[in-house]
Amino acid sequence: MTPTELAPAFFIAAVVILLTCRLVVWLTGRFGQPPVVGEMIAGVVLGPSLFGLVAPDASDAVFPPELKPVLYVAGQIGLVALMFHAGYEFRAHAGRGLAGTAVTVSAAGVLVPLLLGVGLTFAADGHVPIFVDGVSVWVTAAFVGVALAITAFPMLARIITEQGISGTRHGSLSLASGATDDAAAWLMLAGVLSVASEKTGPIVKALGGSLLFVAVLLLVGRRLLAWILTKPGLSDESRLLFTVAVLFCGAWFTDTIQLYAVFGAFSIGLAMPRHEASERVVTTIQGVTQVVFVPMFFTYSGLNTRFDVFADPTVMAFGAGCVVVASVGKFGGCWAAAKLCGEPSAVAVRVGALMNARGLMQLIALNIGLSAGIVGDELFAALVLVALVTTVMTVPVLNWLDRRDRGSGTAGEPAGTAAAVPAGS
Repeated sequence: MTPTELAPAFFIAAVVILLTCRLVVWLTGRFGQPPVVGEMIAGVVLGPSLFGLVAPDASDAVFPPELKPVLYVAGQIGLVALMFHAGYEFRAHAGRGLAGTAVTVSAAGVLVPLLLGVGLTFAADGHVPIFVDGVSVWVTAAFVGVALAITAFPMLARIITEQGISGTRHGSLSLASGATDDAAAWLMLAGVLSVASEKTGPIVKALGGSLLFVAVLLLVGRRLLAWILTKPGLSDESRLLFTVAVLFCGAWFTDTIQLYAVFGAFSIGLAMPRHEASERVVTTIQGVTQVVFVPMFFTYSGLNTRFDVFADPTVMAFGAGCVVVASVGKFGGCWAAAKLCGEPSAVAVRVGALMNARGLMQLIALNIGLSAGIVGDELFAALVLVALVTTVMTVPVLNWLDRRDRGSGTAGEPAGTAAAVPAGS
């Protein structure tokens, strides 16, 4: 398709995506699910598992293959804006006394599901058709382990914000742990890709580049952002323009070093000074991108998901096993680590429930694995199932915990109270 043909194709696809997302968000909202869950489900609905199955001709007309790269780029804009906002909000609510506990919770939340995922994959070798020809079992097992170890930080941030718990101890601790968790998981993913390509370049580039990025951000980036947002006489439009330029530069660099754009965006959000002008800029960037561009990513992922592979009972069994292993490993590991650090039971169990949400970041990792040729349709669908189930269960579990604690006369302590100060931070 030529550019002049792609433009109208994109516009009509965008209308279908946005209206479908809004409808599914409304439907899932009636069951107490946050909007992000509805957007995930809408992405799958628009893919070959439903729309492509029921109306294949219409699906091909609305989503021609040439349109996929355009949807991918549009989705990346939404992800960058979402992570920028998450970084800004994280800095506002993180507070003090989190670092030690967050690192411990994050380490347990990565290590336990990683090992369980590797073990499950080796157990499936020779029994489940999830392996790509030419890709070693070790690479596939490592990829599955890393995918199960990921916490969907943007998803986590949205759930925490939408539930109004960003100022609580468990909300702040989950945000800190989720950020650390995902940074470690992405570095491990870079290592898996290095092994898969039999080159050391990707992991060296990711580690070296991340150190350079942090140094430049601390020494130059923070001062530049402060100048942009506080310089007298600069118009709001100019502040917005220069901030977006810095944001996109950060996304470009971390994408180039294969740490991926979302972490550059999150870091820029962390570096934003707390200022009235900052609030206006962040709100403006978040507004349109959240409504228009984020759904594009979910649809792009949905177009790569084929649930018909579950007709093979071994694939279905593997997918169910991944859900169990992912949930037990992440929830149990984070809960146990929080308890060991002296957190109250009410806080620890909520941290485990929140950290178990994977959604968005796991979908990003799956698309990377798909493009790298180390993930096939069967494994892709099995791990998408994990992303959906673990994210869908998060809010109901939190609500159940709240009802249980109200019934017993206990509740999670809010951040800043004396009872919320951990013993081992």
